[in-house]
Amino acid sequence: MPRRPGLSTRLKLTLSYAGFLAVAGALLLAVVWVFLLRYIPDNSQGLLGISPNRYLLVRIFTPAAAVAMAFLLVFGLVGGWILAGRMLAPLTRITDAARTAGNGSLSHRIRMEGRQDEFRELADAFDTMLEQLESHVAEQQRFAANASHELRTPLAISQALLDVARKDDDPARDQGELLRRLQTVNTRAIGLTEALLLLSRSDRGNFTRESVDLSLLAEEAAETLLPLAEQRGITLDVTGGTTRTGGSAELLLRMVTNLLQNAVVHNLPTGGTVTVHTETQGGTSVLRVENTGPPLPPELIPTLTEPFQRATERARTDEHAGVGLGLALVHSIVRAHDGTLDLTPRPTGGLLATVRLPDTP
Repeated sequence: MPRRPGLSTRLKLTLSYAGFLAVAGALLLAVVWVFLLRYIPDNSQGLLGISPNRYLLVRIFTPAAAVAMAFLLVFGLVGGWILAGRMLAPLTRITDAARTAGNGSLSHRIRMEGRQDEFRELADAFDTMLEQLESHVAEQQRFAANASHELRTPLAISQALLDVARKDDDPARDQGELLRRLQTVNTRAIGLTEALLLLSRSDRGNFTRESVDLSLLAEEAAETLLPLAEQRGITLDVTGGTTRTGGSAELLLRMVTNLLQNAVVHNLPTGGTVTVHTETQGGTSVLRVENTGPPLPPELIPTLTEPFQRATERARTDEHAGVGLGLALVHSIVRAHDGTLDLTPRPTGGLLATVRLPDTP
């Protein structure tokens, strides 16, 4: 908002330096007067007519004191202006960097030289903030581009199917197949949209926190995914006791469900297992989801929580094909609840996902 113009910080410091010197000079003159001149006799002839008296000394001392005070004032102004400029030079660099960042360039860094002081700490903190902002903006731009691409794909497929149906003059063609394909594409688009909205909500952290039992959420998610597991010949096993944490029951249930669905879908063709365990360890609520499956290369693990990053080994084309947001949603929900997510490949194949959340008494 607009503000009235005022004195610059450099001018304020200059006036402060000059004022300090003027006050110090005045105090020095006062000390000379109090402790020296007042003890000299004050008469027209002086002591025995030969020594200087107070009247003469004051007449001689006053012009010299005035010149000295004027010199101190000028010296304070000039020296204070120079010293203030040198002291505020780092702040000027930080201000220039802030203006550059405000214009949209987040790649600029201050990188202030010299020893550690208050300005150096401020510059380093500002550089760290710019680095985080640049990374966040790049991530958001990449996410927006990927989301646009993912949303455009089902819409383009739906448009193509509708165009084919409109141009098809054969009444004998089975319209049921077309409707089934449109429903599949539409379901995928709805799922992607809901996942994007949920991801945005968890990133903002605007949810009501309540006491939640992770063991109950694990049982509910396992019951929901049991038909899918039985269809694939996978055994679901839920163990552990009451494990409470604070957060959104809806988001935490989605977190557990995504972990279990990921463990079921990316498993062995038959005879696989998924184990879910909840426990409390020293003030931390722990949820572990472990599954069998093909061996995972270590370089693939860091990409599992990135939105829309589906490696060849992870991509699916069946009815349970994901949108590339499953583990990204899990990571976002865990982070919004002040927790951590650790993904570790099992030596025999499969993945161990460990979620640690703050415990609620």
